Amino acid sequence: MGKAKEVSQEPCPARLLRRGEVKQRVGLSDVTIFRMEREGTFPKHIRIGRCALWSEAEIDAFIAARLATRGGTA
Repeated sequence: MGKAKEVSQEPCPARLLRRGEVKQRVGLSDVTIFRMEREGTFPKHIRIGRCALWSEAEIDAFIAARLATRGGTA
C-alpha cells in the first residue's frame, strides 16, 4: 500500500469576514467602522472585487484589546 499523507502542522488559512459579520461582532455602524479605519483605530479592510473584507484574527484581536482596556475578558 502507499504511504499515508502527512498532516500539515501549518495553521489554517485566515478567514475573512464580510461587513455584516464585522458589524455584528463589534456592534458598530458602517460609518463608525470606516471612520475608525481612517483614524488607525480599527483593522484595515481589504478588497476582493467589490467586497470589503476583514481578517477574522484582526477583528478578534481588536475586540480582545477593547475588553482588556476595561479590565474584562470575554
